[in-house]
Amino acid sequence: MKRLEGKIAVITGAAQGIGAAYALGMAAEGAKVVVSDIADTSDIVEQIKTAGGSAIGCQADVTDNESLAALVAEAESTYGPIEILINNAAIFTTIKLKPFTEISEDEWDALMRVNVRGPFQCAKAIVPSMRKNGRGKIINISSGTFLRGAPMFCHYVSSKGAIIGQTRALAAELGADNIFVNCIIVGLTESEGVKNHEQMSKITGPTLQARIIKRSMLPEDLLGTVYHLASEDSDFITGQSINVDGGALNY
Repeated sequence: MKRLEGKIAVITGAAQGIGAAYALGMAAEGAKVVVSDIADTSDIVEQIKTAGGSAIGCQADVTDNESLAALVAEAESTYGPIEILINNAAIFTTIKLKPFTEISEDEWDALMRVNVRGPFQCAKAIVPSMRKNGRGKIINISSGTFLRGAPMFCHYVSSKGAIIGQTRALAAELGADNIFVNCIIVGLTESEGVKNHEQMSKITGPTLQARIIKRSMLPEDLLGTVYHLASEDSDFITGQSINVDGGALNY
Protein backbone atom coordinates (compact mmCIF):
# COMPACT_ATOMS: atom_id res chain seq x y z
CA MET A 1 0.00 0.00 0.00
CA LYS A 2 1.15 3.55 -0.67
CA ARG A 3 2.41 5.44 2.38
CA LEU A 4 -0.35 8.08 2.40
CA GLU A 5 -3.21 6.03 0.96
CA GLY A 6 -6.56 7.78 1.47
CA LYS A 7 -5.21 10.59 3.66
CA ILE A 8 -6.59 14.07 3.03
CA ALA A 9 -3.91 16.74 2.75
CA VAL A 10 -4.05 20.51 2.32
CA ILE A 11 -0.92 22.08 0.85
CA THR A 12 -0.68 25.87 0.70
CA GLY A 13 1.39 27.71 -1.89
CA ALA A 14 1.15 24.64 -4.11
CA ALA A 15 0.54 26.11 -7.56
CA GLN A 16 4.25 26.00 -8.40
CA GLY A 17 7.75 25.38 -7.10
CA ILE A 18 8.35 23.35 -3.95
CA GLY A 19 4.66 23.37 -3.02
CA ALA A 20 3.77 21.80 -6.36
CA ALA A 21 6.40 19.10 -5.76
CA TYR A 22 4.80 18.34 -2.39
CA ALA A 23 1.36 18.08 -4.00
CA LEU A 24 2.49 15.83 -6.84
CA GLY A 25 4.56 13.62 -4.55
CA MET A 26 1.88 13.18 -1.90
CA ALA A 27 -0.75 12.37 -4.52
CA ALA A 28 1.60 9.74 -5.95
CA GLU A 29 1.76 8.24 -2.45
CA GLY A 30 -2.04 7.95 -2.35
CA ALA A 31 -3.11 11.16 -0.57
CA LYS A 32 -6.19 13.07 -1.65
CA VAL A 33 -4.70 16.50 -2.14
CA VAL A 34 -6.23 19.94 -1.78
CA VAL A 35 -3.94 22.17 -3.86
CA SER A 36 -4.21 25.66 -2.39
CA ASP A 37 -2.70 28.95 -3.60
CA ILE A 38 -3.64 32.52 -4.38
CA ALA A 39 -2.59 31.67 -7.95
CA ASP A 40 -4.35 29.33 -10.37
CA THR A 41 -3.93 25.72 -9.23
CA SER A 42 -5.52 24.02 -12.25
CA ASP A 43 -2.24 22.91 -13.88
CA ILE A 44 -1.04 20.97 -10.82
CA VAL A 45 -4.50 19.49 -10.22
CA GLU A 46 -4.59 18.31 -13.83
CA GLN A 47 -1.09 16.80 -13.56
CA ILE A 48 -2.16 14.86 -10.47
CA LYS A 49 -5.32 13.57 -12.12
CA THR A 50 -3.48 12.62 -15.31
CA ALA A 51 -1.08 10.55 -13.21
CA GLY A 52 -4.02 8.73 -11.63
CA GLY A 53 -4.17 10.69 -8.38
CA SER A 54 -6.96 12.58 -6.65
CA ALA A 55 -6.89 16.37 -6.19
CA ILE A 56 -9.00 19.49 -6.08
CA GLY A 57 -7.81 23.07 -6.40
CA CYS A 58 -8.75 25.89 -4.02
CA GLN A 59 -7.70 29.48 -4.58
CA ALA A 60 -7.27 30.70 -1.02
CA ASP A 61 -5.47 33.48 0.80
CA VAL A 62 -3.73 32.17 3.93
CA THR A 63 -4.25 35.53 5.65
CA ASP A 64 -8.02 35.68 5.08
CA ASN A 65 -10.25 33.72 7.46
CA GLU A 66 -13.25 33.64 5.13
CA SER A 67 -11.09 32.27 2.33
CA LEU A 68 -9.69 29.59 4.65
CA ALA A 69 -13.15 28.65 5.91
CA ALA A 70 -14.25 28.14 2.30
CA LEU A 71 -11.19 25.96 1.67
CA VAL A 72 -11.99 23.75 4.68
CA ALA A 73 -15.65 23.48 3.68
CA GLU A 74 -14.74 22.44 0.13
CA ALA A 75 -12.14 19.93 1.33
CA GLU A 76 -14.56 18.34 3.80
CA SER A 77 -17.47 18.23 1.36
CA THR A 78 -15.27 16.59 -1.28
CA TYR A 79 -13.14 14.23 0.80
CA GLY A 80 -14.02 14.45 4.51
CA PRO A 81 -12.07 15.72 7.54
CA ILE A 82 -8.53 16.91 6.89
CA GLU A 83 -5.61 14.96 8.35
CA ILE A 84 -2.53 16.73 6.93
CA LEU A 85 -1.63 20.41 6.56
CA ILE A 86 1.58 21.55 4.90
CA ASN A 87 2.08 25.26 5.62
CA ASN A 88 4.21 26.02 2.58
CA ALA A 89 2.87 29.40 1.37
CA ALA A 90 5.40 32.19 1.95
CA ILE A 91 6.98 35.24 0.39
CA PHE A 92 10.55 34.43 -0.72
CA THR A 93 11.36 34.50 -4.42
CA THR A 94 10.02 38.04 -4.90
CA ILE A 95 12.29 39.45 -2.16
CA LYS A 96 15.02 41.85 -3.26
CA LEU A 97 18.14 41.38 -1.17
CA LYS A 98 19.02 44.57 0.68
CA PRO A 99 20.53 45.78 3.97
CA PHE A 100 18.09 45.75 6.87
CA THR A 101 18.29 49.54 7.03
CA GLU A 102 16.61 49.67 3.61
CA ILE A 103 13.70 47.35 4.49
CA SER A 104 10.64 49.50 5.09
CA GLU A 105 8.19 48.82 7.90
CA ASP A 106 5.47 48.18 5.30
CA GLU A 107 7.61 45.55 3.56
CA TRP A 108 8.42 43.94 6.93
CA ASP A 109 4.74 43.82 7.91
CA ALA A 110 3.61 42.43 4.53
CA LEU A 111 6.12 39.59 4.72
CA MET A 112 5.33 38.75 8.35
CA ARG A 113 1.61 38.76 7.53
CA VAL A 114 2.06 35.93 5.01
CA ASN A 115 5.06 34.04 6.40
CA VAL A 116 4.14 34.00 10.10
CA ARG A 117 0.49 34.94 10.47
CA GLY A 118 -0.50 32.82 7.46
CA PRO A 119 0.55 29.44 8.97
CA PHE A 120 -1.03 30.49 12.29
CA GLN A 121 -4.36 31.25 10.57
CA CYS A 122 -4.22 28.05 8.52
CA ALA A 123 -3.69 25.98 11.67
CA LYS A 124 -6.61 27.72 13.38
CA ALA A 125 -8.85 27.05 10.38
CA ILE A 126 -7.88 23.39 9.88
CA VAL A 127 -7.32 22.03 13.42
CA PRO A 128 -11.10 21.71 14.04
CA SER A 129 -11.27 19.41 10.99
CA MET A 130 -8.34 17.38 12.33
CA ARG A 131 -10.15 17.03 15.66
CA LYS A 132 -13.14 15.58 13.80
CA ASN A 133 -10.72 13.14 12.20
CA GLY A 134 -9.23 12.18 15.57
CA ARG A 135 -5.65 12.91 14.51
CA GLY A 136 -3.61 15.26 12.37
CA LYS A 137 -0.20 16.20 11.03
CA ILE A 138 0.89 19.81 10.63
CA ILE A 139 4.14 20.30 8.73
CA ASN A 140 5.54 23.81 8.86
CA ILE A 141 8.30 25.04 6.56
CA SER A 142 11.26 27.02 7.88
CA SER A 143 14.59 27.88 6.23
CA GLY A 144 18.28 27.27 6.81
CA THR A 145 18.74 31.02 6.53
CA PHE A 146 17.54 31.22 10.14
CA LEU A 147 20.20 28.82 11.40
CA ARG A 148 23.06 30.76 9.86
CA GLY A 149 21.59 34.26 10.16
CA ALA A 150 21.88 34.96 6.45
CA PRO A 151 22.36 38.66 5.65
CA MET A 152 20.43 40.94 3.30
CA PHE A 153 16.91 39.70 4.00
CA CYS A 154 16.45 40.18 7.70
CA HIS A 155 12.64 40.10 7.55
CA TYR A 156 12.57 36.70 5.81
CA VAL A 157 15.13 35.18 8.20
CA SER A 158 13.18 36.50 11.18
CA SER A 159 9.93 35.06 9.83
CA LYS A 160 11.44 31.61 9.45
CA GLY A 161 12.77 31.71 13.00
CA ALA A 162 9.25 32.51 14.16
CA ILE A 163 7.97 29.40 12.38
CA ILE A 164 10.22 27.18 14.51
CA GLY A 165 8.82 28.83 17.65
CA GLN A 166 5.27 28.45 16.36
CA THR A 167 5.90 24.76 15.67
CA ARG A 168 7.00 24.11 19.24
CA ALA A 169 4.13 26.04 20.78
CA LEU A 170 1.45 24.34 18.67
CA ALA A 171 2.95 20.91 19.31
CA ALA A 172 2.65 21.50 23.04
CA GLU A 173 -0.97 22.61 22.72
CA LEU A 174 -2.18 19.96 20.30
CA GLY A 175 -0.57 16.78 21.57
CA ALA A 176 -3.64 15.83 23.59
CA ASP A 177 -5.66 15.98 20.36
CA ASN A 178 -3.37 13.45 18.66
CA ILE A 179 -2.17 16.23 16.35
CA PHE A 180 1.54 16.23 15.63
CA VAL A 181 3.30 19.46 14.63
CA ASN A 182 6.78 19.43 13.09
CA CYS A 183 8.90 21.64 10.89
CA ILE A 184 11.22 21.12 7.93
CA ILE A 185 14.18 23.50 7.75
CA VAL A 186 14.73 23.76 4.01
CA GLY A 187 18.09 24.48 2.42
CA LEU A 188 18.40 26.63 -0.70
CA THR A 189 16.40 24.71 -3.31
CA GLU A 190 16.48 25.11 -7.08
CA SER A 191 12.82 25.83 -7.65
CA GLU A 192 11.87 27.85 -10.72
CA GLY A 193 11.48 30.92 -8.53
CA VAL A 194 15.04 30.64 -7.24
CA LYS A 195 16.47 29.91 -10.69
CA ASN A 196 14.72 32.98 -12.12
CA HIS A 197 15.77 35.31 -9.27
CA GLU A 198 18.51 37.63 -10.52
CA GLN A 199 20.19 37.96 -7.11
CA MET A 200 20.19 34.31 -6.02
CA SER A 201 23.40 33.54 -7.90
CA LYS A 202 25.22 35.38 -5.09
CA ILE A 203 23.98 32.71 -2.67
CA THR A 204 23.98 29.49 -4.68
CA GLY A 205 27.76 29.25 -5.09
CA PRO A 206 28.70 29.55 -1.40
CA THR A 207 25.78 27.29 -0.43
CA LEU A 208 26.96 24.53 -2.77
CA GLN A 209 30.50 24.79 -1.42
CA ALA A 210 29.23 24.48 2.17
CA ARG A 211 27.31 21.27 1.46
CA ILE A 212 28.58 17.82 2.25
CA ILE A 213 26.55 16.55 -0.70
CA LYS A 214 28.05 18.55 -3.55
CA ARG A 215 25.09 19.18 -5.80
CA SER A 216 22.14 21.49 -6.15
CA MET A 217 19.16 20.73 -3.94
CA LEU A 218 15.93 20.00 -5.84
CA PRO A 219 12.32 20.15 -4.62
CA GLU A 220 12.15 16.35 -4.83
CA ASP A 221 14.89 16.09 -2.19
CA LEU A 222 12.32 17.17 0.41
CA LEU A 223 9.72 14.54 -0.34
CA GLY A 224 11.05 11.71 1.81
CA THR A 225 10.96 13.91 4.91
CA VAL A 226 7.46 15.12 4.03
CA TYR A 227 6.20 11.54 3.62
CA HIS A 228 7.72 10.55 6.96
CA LEU A 229 6.20 13.47 8.88
CA ALA A 230 2.81 13.04 7.18
CA SER A 231 2.51 9.30 7.86
CA GLU A 232 2.11 7.12 10.95
CA ASP A 233 5.87 6.46 10.82
CA SER A 234 6.36 9.70 12.79
CA ASP A 235 3.62 9.19 15.39
CA PHE A 236 6.03 9.69 18.29
CA ILE A 237 7.66 12.80 16.83
CA THR A 238 6.29 16.28 17.52
CA GLY A 239 7.65 19.77 18.13
CA GLN A 240 10.76 18.97 16.09
CA SER A 241 12.59 20.77 13.28
CA ILE A 242 14.42 18.62 10.72
CA ASN A 243 17.17 20.23 8.65
CA VAL A 244 17.21 19.07 5.01
CA ASP A 245 20.05 20.81 3.16
CA GLY A 246 22.64 18.25 2.03
CA GLY A 247 24.74 18.81 5.15
CA ALA A 248 25.45 22.51 4.63
CA LEU A 249 24.66 23.12 8.31
CA ASN A 250 25.76 19.88 9.98
CA TYR A 251 25.06 20.80 13.61
